[in-house]
Amino acid sequence: MVLVQALVSGILIGGVYALIGIGLTIIFGVMRVINFAHGELMMIGMYLTYFLFTLLHVDPFVSVLITIPIMFAFGAFLQKTVINRILGSLPQNQILLTIGLGLIMSNTVMLAFTSDYKILTTSYSSSSLHIAGISVSQPLAVSFAITVAITAALYWFLMKTDTGQAIRATAQDREAAQLMGINVRRMSILAFGIGASLAGTAGALISPTYYVFPQVGSAFTLKAFVITVLGGMGSVVGATLGGIIIGVVESVGAVTISSDWKDVLVFAIFLVVLLVKPSGLMGKSRM
Repeated sequence: MVLVQALVSGILIGGVYALIGIGLTIIFGVMRVINFAHGELMMIGMYLTYFLFTLLHVDPFVSVLITIPIMFAFGAFLQKTVINRILGSLPQNQILLTIGLGLIMSNTVMLAFTSDYKILTTSYSSSSLHIAGISVSQPLAVSFAITVAITAALYWFLMKTDTGQAIRATAQDREAAQLMGINVRRMSILAFGIGASLAGTAGALISPTYYVFPQVGSAFTLKAFVITVLGGMGSVVGATLGGIIIGVVESVGAVTISSDWKDVLVFAIFLVVLLVKPSGLMGKSRM
């Protein structure tokens, strides 16, 4: 029963991880830029949620409706003013720029709000749902439901709308898309905005169950990178699968072995998958 409960908890937290990975995947798929500031975008989402709750008493899950447009605008601004300048440049330049952006964001937040840990405590933070003898964290269950809804909406947008298909076309072949009349610069702005909004949303969803502090993003940047590579660079479905796998491995590993070993298990599985299938679980880089 303990193992089943760990499995369920892993799937729930894996859904939020998947949201982070999908954001990074969309950015990479369209622009071929690995955003090492992705975790810091999530951190800003966490702080935004925290202050909306403490100052305006907006429920963390309701604040998603505010966080999404704000983070989209912030991501679009970053892409247009900073990221766009290094598109097509050497990979190491892209990596250094995004790492620098992440450092600027985390240190700015630390100067503004100090490095103290903040806790977002709601009336349901410690509440649990009991289903068939399994105790499930209520915040995680709600977070997973919202994640599923957002992921389904995003998938519909990418598959069924003209703009979504233009984003996918740009991800598959940027030059061919441009020749077909697609405004690839606009698609890049949209992709980075969507990626930033997904990272911020993940921060909002995880804030009721996680400490909020300026350096929280670094661990999630690494996790998002693992999820993206594990699922297959550029694959939204792969990122979803990768996030759930990481969540399950962490949760089950913490119960069966030790919480100190959960990260070791994650990277061990990551290396095994890369050795067996270097392109990731979902194959080629595509959306």
